[in-house]
Amino acid sequence: MAAIVEGPTPKYECLLFDLDDTLYPLSAGINLACRKNIQDYMRDHLRIEESQIAEMCLELYREYGTTMAGLKALGYEFDNDEFHSNVHGRLPYDNLRPDSVLRTLLLSIPQRKIIFTNSDKVHAEEVLRRLGLQDCFEGVICFETLNPPAVTSNGLCKSQADPMALSDEPSSDLDGLYGSDGRPKSSILCKPTIESMEAAIHIANVDPKKTIFFDDSTRNIATGKAAGFHTVIVGRSTLVPGADHALESIHNIKEALPEIWEVHDWSELDAVPASATVETSVIA
Repeated sequence: MAAIVEGPTPKYECLLFDLDDTLYPLSAGINLACRKNIQDYMRDHLRIEESQIAEMCLELYREYGTTMAGLKALGYEFDNDEFHSNVHGRLPYDNLRPDSVLRTLLLSIPQRKIIFTNSDKVHAEEVLRRLGLQDCFEGVICFETLNPPAVTSNGLCKSQADPMALSDEPSSDLDGLYGSDGRPKSSILCKPTIESMEAAIHIANVDPKKTIFFDDSTRNIATGKAAGFHTVIVGRSTLVPGADHALESIHNIKEALPEIWEVHDWSELDAVPASATVETSVIA
């Protein structure tokens, strides 16, 4: 009877991509405009003294990961949707153009592909639409995914009932991160905290050791590495602490990580007799 040998397990099973300044360059000006809109919101809606805002933004970003998370931690009360509408509603999205090269590259990748961003869903959808990449990803882990407003009667986060959500499993695996009401135990759950990485791992149902994490933030990369991801810093030509690879542009994935496309390592089958039947599994 002929021997049956299963194909070797692929090295990677999923690619997690940050969105802003990762799938498009910093030169697009979205980051700078977003920063200005945040400062305008702090001045006009939270009545913070204008002379203090720039330094305050920097300190909150460093301490809490995002200015929004920092403001919440300090006790400022505001509606999350209103904040995102003011900060992202006036961004120069016209600076983003369809990226056919990146689209072709992403569609050629056989593994699962997921967006992991601190931004809200509306912004993520708009950016992906402008870049022409809205159908290149399995789903999006965004602000609402990590910070659901409440839970439904069956214990699922409301965001998990969304078509863009990645999991319909109960949130029991995340009990250490979320309270009984489904809200994060911290004021805002976001990158670069290790808790946000752990939440993404459970929501996307991935093995971090078989997942590649792409991000432009050095802090996010360091935490991603601590969470067990294979890490790639984007927008830099040199490595940073915790990064396994550095890409000046997201378009350079194939040159830096050709193994993504090498789903099977046939060298492990050298000892198999020529008469053997080989069964392989291909990631679709």
